[in-house]
Amino acid sequence: MSSNTPLRGAIIGAGFFAAFQADAWRRMDSARIVAVADGLPGRAQEFAAQWDIPRAYRNAEEMLDKEKLDFVDIVTRPSTHLALTRLGAAHKLHVICQKPMAPTIEECMLMLAACESAGVRLLIHENWRWQPWYREARRILDSGSLGNLFYAGFHLRSGDGLGPEPYKAQPYFREMPMLLMYEMGIHFIDTFRYLVDEIAALRCRMRKVNPIIAGEDCAVIELSFRNGVQGAFDANRISGPAPPPVAFGHMRLEGDRGMLRMTPYGKLFLTEYGQPEQEHMFHAPAVDNKGGYKGDSILALQTHLIEGLRTGAACESDAAAYLPSVRAVFACYDSSRTGQVVYLD
Repeated sequence: MSSNTPLRGAIIGAGFFAAFQADAWRRMDSARIVAVADGLPGRAQEFAAQWDIPRAYRNAEEMLDKEKLDFVDIVTRPSTHLALTRLGAAHKLHVICQKPMAPTIEECMLMLAACESAGVRLLIHENWRWQPWYREARRILDSGSLGNLFYAGFHLRSGDGLGPEPYKAQPYFREMPMLLMYEMGIHFIDTFRYLVDEIAALRCRMRKVNPIIAGEDCAVIELSFRNGVQGAFDANRISGPAPPPVAFGHMRLEGDRGMLRMTPYGKLFLTEYGQPEQEHMFHAPAVDNKGGYKGDSILALQTHLIEGLRTGAACESDAAAYLPSVRAVFACYDSSRTGQVVYLD
């Protein structure tokens, strides 16, 4: 294939989040979405018309049988991911799969095994670490201006889980038996791994505040990283603004020379100890989602994934590289249930 020829892909799932991914795919020269499948009557056709996708199907297997593709982009609920990954692998297609990866670590491993056996790649669609404020935070850490990092913390607050009809944009959240950490917290666990190091141990406490939902909506986690950094993740979807600002909360990275503070709006402030705090200016695409989801993080991620498929280079969210994030999230549930520290090797 010519390096100038776009990779051909198909989307499975035309729900709420698929629109953000379709918007980014449409703006890329390196890939082209040629088909979409969704089981709900008429939804794939409506989605295809909205996003200039040539063909629409009710059945994913029929679509993969008929289309000439390089990859499939799975944007469905986690309970379907194993079967659809196996379907893509059976057609010798690279698989990009939305997070959460699967409901159990065993299913995650089966997804990876299916792709490895077929000789194709499994990439997880994890956009959070690609938000421009986190990429800039990584550059600041690498510059050494904070010195030796010793603390990393995030304080997440949103109010979209409050009341008799919570999570109006994604109402199926109400029925999910694992919610805050499984669906949302994994973004922050993965971003901690990107910014700090691998997680060595954690202790987690969870609870449900809104009684009408099935899962948890409040969690406090103590984290220990392999490099000795200590951390904390304090989160709920009850007591904050609705809709929440673009970054969902406050982050602090503290070193022995300085501190970096991130606001819920993705702004960064640097403190050199003994000196006044200063705003750190950097380029960030539009943050109102009109210019691309959360600082165009999805476009950045998908560009990275397609470059990996084209060149064979490793991707930051290759499934094997992403599994430590999944394991850490399931460890949070183990810790909450037992009240014990869970050690991650």
